[in-house]
Amino acid sequence: MTKQPHVLDGVAIASEIKAEVGLEVSKLVEQGITPGLAVILVGNVAASEIYVRSKVKTCGELGIFSELIAPPETVTTEEMLELVAKLNAREDIDGILIQLPLPKHVDTKRLLEAVSPDKDVDGFHPVNAGRLQSGQPGLQPCTPAGIIEVLKRARLPIAGQNAVVVGRSDIVGKPAALLLLNESATVTVCHSRTHDLAAVTRGADIIVAAIGRPGFITAEMVKPGAVLIDVGINRLTDKADVEKFFAGDEKRAATFEKKGSVIVGDIDPAAFKISSAYTPVPGGVGALTIAMLMHNTVKAARLRRGFSAESK
Repeated sequence: MTKQPHVLDGVAIASEIKAEVGLEVSKLVEQGITPGLAVILVGNVAASEIYVRSKVKTCGELGIFSELIAPPETVTTEEMLELVAKLNAREDIDGILIQLPLPKHVDTKRLLEAVSPDKDVDGFHPVNAGRLQSGQPGLQPCTPAGIIEVLKRARLPIAGQNAVVVGRSDIVGKPAALLLLNESATVTVCHSRTHDLAAVTRGADIIVAAIGRPGFITAEMVKPGAVLIDVGINRLTDKADVEKFFAGDEKRAATFEKKGSVIVGDIDPAAFKISSAYTPVPGGVGALTIAMLMHNTVKAARLRRGFSAESK
C-alpha cells in the first residue's frame, strides 16, 4: 500500500507561531514594553488594503501596538523618506513595514534602505541580508523564515539533505537558500537560465519552488519521496488551465465556476502525489508570512532593548 504524502498545514503552523508570539508579547508587556509596528500603505490598491487589514488585525489579536499610515497616491519619494526618518526615531515603533508595490514614481529601493535595519521587519535591508549571509542574529525575510519553520515543526530533516531552490529573488529565493545552508543542507539555486533543470530537481530531497510560474515543477521533475515547498501563488482564469492542473477536482471546479478563477502554486499538483510531504496552495507557506511578521516585530522589540532574540 502506497503511503499518503503528509500535507504540511501552514494555517495550523501559523496559529502555533502566533500563540507563541502572543505569549512573548505578554511577557514584554509585564516589563512595561509593548512591541509596536508601523505599516505604510500608499494609495488604494485593493489587494494591498486587504493584506494590510489582516496584518493590523493580527497585531490587535496578539497585543502588538500597530499604526497604519496611509499617504496619498501622489506622495513623493522625499515625503516618504521624511516619514520613514520620523518612524526610525520613534521609541514606540519597533518595526516599520512599507507595503509593496509602491507607485512607479516612488523610489522603492531608496525607501527600503532608509528603514533602520533594527526596525526592518521585512528583512529586506542590505544590513539584514548581510547578517543572514554571515549567520548573525538579525531580522529575516518572513516567507523564507516561514519555510524553515514548516520543515522544523513537521520534524523533517534539513541537515545533510539536498535542497534545490527554484527562483533567485531577493525576497524569497536567495534568503531561503541561505537559511537552508545555515541549517546544514546542501543547497543548489536554480533559475530561468539553468540548463536541464529537471536533472537538478530530480536529485533533490527538498524542493522550494518560488519562480512565479503556474505548475512549473511537474511530477517528472520530482524524485519520489521528496519534500515539496510551494511558494507560488498564481491565479488561473482559463478553464483549460484549471482542467489541466485540477482534472477531477470537483471542489476546484466549483470554485472556478463561482469566482472565475482558482489559485495554483509553482508546483503541478500531480507532483504532490509522489512526494513524502508538501505545502498546499492555498493554505501552505503563504499562511505563515503574517505570523513571521509578528514574530519579527517582537524579535525587533527584544533586540532593540539589548535582550536576546528569543526569550528562554
